[in-house]
Amino acid sequence: MYRYTDFDTQFVHLRAAQFRDQLERWQAGKLAEEEFRPLRLQNGWYVQRYAPMLRVAVPYGELSSGQLRTLAQVAREYDEPEAEAFKTAMETQGAMGTTFLPQNTAHFTTRQNVQFNWIPLSKSADVMDLLASAHLHGIQTSGNCIRNITSDERAGIAADEIADPRPFGEIMRQWSTLHPEFAFLPRKFKIAISGAQEDRAAIAWHDVGLQMVHNAEGELGFKVLVGGGMGRTPVIGSVIREFLPWNQIMNYLEAIVRVYNRYGRRDNIYKARIKILVKAEGQRYFDDVEAEYRQIVDNDGGVHTIPQAEFDRVAACFVDPALTRHQGAALAELPQDPAFQRWLGRNVAAHRKPELRAVTLSFKRLGAAPGDASAAVLEAAAALADRFSAGEARVTHTQNLLLPWVHVNDLYELWQEATQLGLAQANIHLLTDMIACPGGDFCALANARSLPIAESITERYQDLDELHDLGEINLHISGCINSCGHHHSGHIGILGVDKDGKEWYQVTLGGSDGSDLSGPATPGKVVGPSFAAAEVPNVIEALLDTYRTQRQPAQGRAETFLETLRRVGADPFKAAANSARVATARTETTA
Repeated sequence: MYRYTDFDTQFVHLRAAQFRDQLERWQAGKLAEEEFRPLRLQNGWYVQRYAPMLRVAVPYGELSSGQLRTLAQVAREYDEPEAEAFKTAMETQGAMGTTFLPQNTAHFTTRQNVQFNWIPLSKSADVMDLLASAHLHGIQTSGNCIRNITSDERAGIAADEIADPRPFGEIMRQWSTLHPEFAFLPRKFKIAISGAQEDRAAIAWHDVGLQMVHNAEGELGFKVLVGGGMGRTPVIGSVIREFLPWNQIMNYLEAIVRVYNRYGRRDNIYKARIKILVKAEGQRYFDDVEAEYRQIVDNDGGVHTIPQAEFDRVAACFVDPALTRHQGAALAELPQDPAFQRWLGRNVAAHRKPELRAVTLSFKRLGAAPGDASAAVLEAAAALADRFSAGEARVTHTQNLLLPWVHVNDLYELWQEATQLGLAQANIHLLTDMIACPGGDFCALANARSLPIAESITERYQDLDELHDLGEINLHISGCINSCGHHHSGHIGILGVDKDGKEWYQVTLGGSDGSDLSGPATPGKVVGPSFAAAEVPNVIEALLDTYRTQRQPAQGRAETFLETLRRVGADPFKAAANSARVATARTETTA
């Protein structure tokens, strides 16, 4: 993991002290609300539907066990709502049915960050100080700037890795943090980087996506995509460079963002993302970026060219940890317990070191929102990381935690420990391993609640035999068009919409984040009119039943949901969804 330098440490502590001064001036009436708002946002402090929300940056998803314990401390000591805010939330949500308002809880996000939903602003400076003590902060997790750099959660350990992207992610983090020219972009800006053959970082869905590649001469570099994004206009990124030498990546990023900053729309928030500029300008944008890049390299001396010595300095932070010698059973000798074997097949991934594995702890369980972790669970996860993974964990894009350094001989013991904690559900990449944003239970932007929908589907599909029979299905749920739940990229996507002040849901089919080896990133397509909340579980069941009747054998196995959908088309699924609506209405009328 990256080790903070003295400068890094001083920087986050000074930033925390600066925020405390800003908070105290606001509390004393010396800063107006409109003056304080951009200052708190620059440090990750939002004000949501009922209370403040803090977003903590986790660059490329890496957390130490010590940082997990600090996050647990934040959850336990500070994530407690003020009484009046919580009463209002309970009354509002209670009137709508199910409530999902956990306290003392952290939430893993799809951007590998961690959020808290109930910390009072009066305590925010204390939290900033505590985070800084663990080399954590909320800087640039909000605002029109370059946000948290994300990557493959298996970066540095993946069996299919071309090169470790983490040193480049760290260099990008340092370059982008408080960049004086890019602090006020037309809109937020997101970068993802992948070093593996399979894209597990959804790079095509980002403002800039970077894929590490080798050219014909065997030289390392980047394939560069630009202009991807979700929201109300889903767009897959376009390739702007098939190959860029690795040491030029910062110069090229500088050119990309400069041109966007110069020409991006600032008159319309819905047309301000770089995807709109790239879509509108096409080759002209590409040409302007190349011209800007040549200016930087030829006339400005390539100021951001990465020297080999600097790369080596940063890369030295990402050497493999020293692992304790293990004397347990070999993989072939591990217990044949069916539940354990199922977990091995679903939650355990290959590692570039044959004696190690990458293990995903599932934070998708009945009675808890996807990605939620209580203070006690965070501390337990930290203990697992210390005991089994050299003190390191990774936040995944699917709102789980991954342990990257698990010895084969420790798998059975880890499974037993995780089972006792409720973190060993063998459901990774299955239906109940769903992505869901906090939705209307917390977010002021949401049109509908995501969490009750996620809970109702999870409750219906608790049979692991059935889940494994259905196979890999990515179900993504967003409470509004901003797509924080990545509904566009779900094999099945659910989007909350507002109709006459009531909660309704659109269903999309056929989306992909690009991780499917069977095809590229693709936005899903709406199957028909929106559905009422009570209809959604029946609609999902009808879609899955249709898949079961339509699927065929494929290379000695059953087709996946996505493969069947691509082969037969959406019409049978649309018909099934509409029939489920009619059946639900008939049942409710009879009742």
